[in-house]
Amino acid sequence: MNEKLHQTMNSQIIAEFESALVYMQLSYELDRLSFPGMSSWMSNQSDEERFHASKFADHMLARDVRVQLSDVPVTPTTISTPLEAFEIALKHERKISEMIRELARIADSVEDYDSRSLINWFLDEQIEEEDTVSRIVDQIRLVGDDGSGLLRIDAQLSTAHPRNDGNR
Repeated sequence: MNEKLHQTMNSQIIAEFESALVYMQLSYELDRLSFPGMSSWMSNQSDEERFHASKFADHMLARDVRVQLSDVPVTPTTISTPLEAFEIALKHERKISEMIRELARIADSVEDYDSRSLINWFLDEQIEEEDTVSRIVDQIRLVGDDGSGLLRIDAQLSTAHPRNDGNR
């Protein structure tokens, strides 16, 4: 594997762990605000992000490339509303999407075709992630401060789980 791609993919693994921590912190914050369904949804997303990190690591290890973990940067986060939590999640997903696009650009520039199927899977995944979080943001904005509306969204999210088909 080209060194630049190796370093960028390794950084992506760390970013996926950062995502897991961001979602877990948001889960804790939503639990503090008494939105257990939203908290559960965020916790499930945290699990999915750790799975994503493993997917990148497995690819690198299968190609006999070293994975090197380092400190995972996490900014302390406090929220006052569910809308804040999901806006933070959406902003973070957009950041991760751009990082995946950069991985694709690098893989193409160094002609690393072996990484493209993995990267393409993540490009598709990020479209879905952004769409899902964006829809939740839209729904929360629609109900505004209406408690019953927020509780309905909370109830819906308590039953929403990430895909569990082995390809999350």
